[in-house]
Amino acid sequence: MPEVPEVSGGQPRWPAVSDEVREALVRGRPVVALESTIIAHGLPAPRNLHVAEELEELVREGGAVPATVAVLDGQPRVGLDKAELARVAGEDGIRKLGHRDLAPAVAAGASGATTVSATAFLAARAGIRVFATGGLGGVHREWVRSQDESADLGLLARVRIAVVCAGVKSVLDVPATLQRLETLGVGVLGFRTAEFPGFYLSSSGEPVDWTARSAAEVAGVLRAQDALGGPESALIVANPVPVAQQLDPALHDRVLAEALAACAREGVTGQAVTPFLLDHLVRHTGGASLEANVAAVRGNARLAAEIAVAYAS
Repeated sequence: MPEVPEVSGGQPRWPAVSDEVREALVRGRPVVALESTIIAHGLPAPRNLHVAEELEELVREGGAVPATVAVLDGQPRVGLDKAELARVAGEDGIRKLGHRDLAPAVAAGASGATTVSATAFLAARAGIRVFATGGLGGVHREWVRSQDESADLGLLARVRIAVVCAGVKSVLDVPATLQRLETLGVGVLGFRTAEFPGFYLSSSGEPVDWTARSAAEVAGVLRAQDALGGPESALIVANPVPVAQQLDPALHDRVLAEALAACAREGVTGQAVTPFLLDHLVRHTGGASLEANVAAVRGNARLAAEIAVAYAS
């Protein structure tokens, strides 16, 4: 295993922040973190690289600096150049890293794409306040039996970052996930909606307690959160996929029911459940679920840039 660098002056040397992102943070310019799991594990090549580059460009068009997060050769990185993005998109053996995997990956000199939990952790340590992703992990169906809950939720109760997302993945137990976020003290804002989004769908049918109508209002909540202090918890900004770009609700419900039945029939359990269900949705909706996912991520990147600009000003 490679030698782990020592800390200097009590400050860790990780994550390694790109020159562009570091300069923006020092100058108080807006920065938006982007996760890399969608690049390495969420989309087929070569589209994955095209989408990664598009998301960074959408953030730039919105007036912010993009900071895609990943681990390369054991080094957690915040802000990737074109060659590094291409590595994440095309290199064999890129692992999927949650925040609990970061230390083993560093010690082993491994390369991996960061999930929501790992991205939020590294971005917050770098001083980034806004993070755009697709959908959160959450409480799994039949939680009472399986005790299966995404690490995203617990981590978001311990980091001060705004997560712009399209809700939680619809294959999960959405009401239980919202209850868990409440228990953990993680705030949830609906962006121009009174209903929590359903990832592929504009609405999960579950209400939210607070609604923001503009990026400036969200930035105001972030400033109030900073001023109040207290636990270092995240703020979920739930931004629905546009109705015209959502997955047809009837198709979604039918295929999801079939996917859940197939999952039970084949004995799929644990961490394999969500990838199994999402893959089933992609294959049995003719790729429509994938298109809804990409549409959601695009919208979240745009909104995150607006929020970051409003917060920086």
